[in-house]
Amino acid sequence: MRHSLIPGTRGRVRPMTLFGDPVLHSPCADVTDFGPELASLIEDLFATMYAAQGVGLAANQIGESLRVFVYDCPDDEDVRHLGHVVNPRLVEADGVVLRGPEGCLSLPGLEAGTERYDHAVVEGFTATGDPVRVHGTGFFARCLQHECDHLEGSVYADRVTGWRHRRLLRQVGRASWRRGSADT
Repeated sequence: MRHSLIPGTRGRVRPMTLFGDPVLHSPCADVTDFGPELASLIEDLFATMYAAQGVGLAANQIGESLRVFVYDCPDDEDVRHLGHVVNPRLVEADGVVLRGPEGCLSLPGLEAGTERYDHAVVEGFTATGDPVRVHGTGFFARCLQHECDHLEGSVYADRVTGWRHRRLLRQVGRASWRRGSADT
């Protein structure tokens, strides 16, 4: 396989935007230019996602407030799903609601039981402006819902309630303090 066909090989790894940064808590703008800058952003998203060992990454997680995300994620049958969606809209989220462990590259090292539907459909466009419809079940459905949330200005911690939410916020505070201590 030629390297140019492998997503992310021409991209650069960018710094991850961390929880608390305003760009993660504001809705992203629609992409209007489907040119080379978008293709480069998608390459950077893949490169950054792979470097961080993630299964999905939204543009605002690298500081770009645009409606685009990438994924390389298995479903519950271990079928690999690889791609990107520009200007995605979550058009279906249904089926059984499952609480499962969920983490985020913008909250490194943390996870919490988060409720998500086990089926999701996202519609949007490719980098060249062609329409795309992505169906996900199980873990991949969770990934699609997670990335769409990011583009709406939400993180999974916003979906966690009660004692799970309080525990997660305490962990976020400790993780932030450790990062700050390491930087000094």
